[in-house]
This record gives sequence, structure tokens and C-alpha cells, in this order.
Amino acid sequence: MASMVHGLEAEYYGKVKFSYLDADDPRTDVFQKELGFYYQPEFYLLDANGNLIKKLIGYISEDEFRSLFDANLQ
Repeated sequence: MASMVHGLEAEYYGKVKFSYLDADDPRTDVFQKELGFYYQPEFYLLDANGNLIKKLIGYISEDEFRSLFDANLQ
């Protein structure tokens, strides 16, 4: 799944900012709690102000990501 996400990152470069959170890094514990993280993989779509638009848990298809990105870029 990582290669698909990295491909989308390249495709949406300059439109969608991708950030990666290491769930095993204790320095991210506070952020994980804020997001309600509990399962890998999890994806969070945030607006430009950091507000949660959508939380996705488990496998997400490339088409689902594209639809979500495109709908929120308009």
C-alpha cells in the first residue's frame, strides 16, 4: 500500500500535502491520541487549518483516494 500512497503523493504534489506518522514512535503519542489512532493503516484527510475532514481505516483503494482528494480540492 505504501507504493500506491507514494504514487498518489507524486501525482497530487503541490495540491495535497502528505505527512507520515510513525505509530511506533513514542514522540507521536500525543498526536495519535488527538486523532484517535488505533489501527494500521489509518489515513486522515485534514483541511488547510488542520481540521479533520475524514478518517479512513484499513485498505483504501487508489480510486477512493483520488475521489476523496478531487472532491475536497474543488
